[in-house]
Amino acid sequence: MGGAYDDRDGMIWMDGKLIPWREANVHILTHAMHYASSVFEGERAYNGKIFKSVEHSERLKTSAQLIDFEVPYSVEELEKAKYDVLKANGWTDAYVRAVAWRGAGEDMGVASAKNPVRVAVAAWEWGNYYGDAKMKGAKLDIAKWRRPDPATAPSQAKAAGLYMICTMSKHQAEAKGRSDAMMFDYRGLVAEATGANIFFVKDGEVHTPKPDCFLNGLTRQTVIGMLNERQIKVHERHIEPGELEGFQQCWLTGTAAEVTPVGQIGDFNFEVGALTREISDGYEKLVRS
Repeated sequence: MGGAYDDRDGMIWMDGKLIPWREANVHILTHAMHYASSVFEGERAYNGKIFKSVEHSERLKTSAQLIDFEVPYSVEELEKAKYDVLKANGWTDAYVRAVAWRGAGEDMGVASAKNPVRVAVAAWEWGNYYGDAKMKGAKLDIAKWRRPDPATAPSQAKAAGLYMICTMSKHQAEAKGRSDAMMFDYRGLVAEATGANIFFVKDGEVHTPKPDCFLNGLTRQTVIGMLNERQIKVHERHIEPGELEGFQQCWLTGTAAEVTPVGQIGDFNFEVGALTREISDGYEKLVRS
């Protein structure tokens, strides 16, 4: 299945029932469209099983609470909805997108307490997020936009509004022929890519930014667990930009990105080394086990 995302065959779960893909629409005065009152999850199904599905459903509800609304479905109901979508579309390997938002209602301003909360689950077949970068290593730009101070926005919410600067940064990177961009945080420290966490290798040990102002991804947590199982030292810490020159390997983690090697960030080059390959291959085996 391909083509524009609003014009496809298939079924989407919306507000408690499956409906034809092209009928999954919202009103132009939907609050989320104007004020970013929306949260979402990105998940992948492998061999008919959604990896860390329950954790994703739990995080969707937590993200909503962090931006001041409640998802009107239980974790169990969200789980059923996701698997109903996969079954209705006949997919065993797919990307799954659950989204909750403040819809159109009596309020049309910054405040929206009177508006209903809407929920939908869609899915589609999706290959490698970075194309052939999983073999060759992605090339990253360095973004001019920074992840905000957690006193400015709820950084642990997977909220739509937090991705505005990510979209701009990725567009600028693509215009330069790069796959993505690495972002600094509000202090000027290394943070993450636009939609993935980042890891570095130096002398056999792994370094990754401390997630104190950006999302502590579920794939990130999984990979740290894999490294711990292999008794590889992991340093979760603040990383200064000047340290990039001394790292030998680099990879990105995320549900869409999975584990993607990085070959270049700005003017800094990295080898797609043995540890990067080991973790990438190990993750592929884990999610399909």
